[in-house]
Amino acid sequence: MTLEQCYQVIGGDYQEVLQRLMNESLVRRFLDKFLKDTSYDNIFANLESGDVQEAFRAAHTLKGLCQNLGLGNLYRSSYQVTEALRDGNNGTTTEMLDQLKADYSDTVTAIQAL
Repeated sequence: MTLEQCYQVIGGDYQEVLQRLMNESLVRRFLDKFLKDTSYDNIFANLESGDVQEAFRAAHTLKGLCQNLGLGNLYRSSYQVTEALRDGNNGTTTEMLDQLKADYSDTVTAIQAL
């Protein structure tokens, strides 16, 4: 899979990301670092423990990473989760979290296929 095909699969704008990060090797390096980030896991661990503030922080971090890297589908679902946690209460829904899980899985699978 090419980098451009990867971005098509994950609903991202490859050209926009390439303009921002300047070259393909830098995009690939940041995508590799994304795979090592723990924000996604931290969302669910903190929701399970009832720490909504830390779950918000993790969701907000994931959202920012996705925005910077142009990970379109995952950005949209992480945005929804971030906003559902923003006021300090857990306003997430099962559907919202299921969408986040699906988008994360699709994104990771596509990046790993590079």
